[in-house]
Amino acid sequence: MKLTMAYRERITPWVVVRLLPGMQRIVVGWFRSRSDADGHLKVLRSQIPHAEFVVMFDPGFEGEEM
Repeated sequence: MKLTMAYRERITPWVVVRLLPGMQRIVVGWFRSRSDADGHLKVLRSQIPHAEFVVMFDPGFEGEEM
């Protein structure tokens, strides 16, 4: 089965992720540009200073499902 990315995922490859204990994570938002993601990250860090957030590039993938 061929996996395809949704249109929204193709145009918003930058992701802000909140890191949680036990190797868990929550995707906070998807952004079109790195600068948009960094701006959102700056606001999140000022609002929730004790939480750990990272910006990641998610190029997606196309392949076959196993």
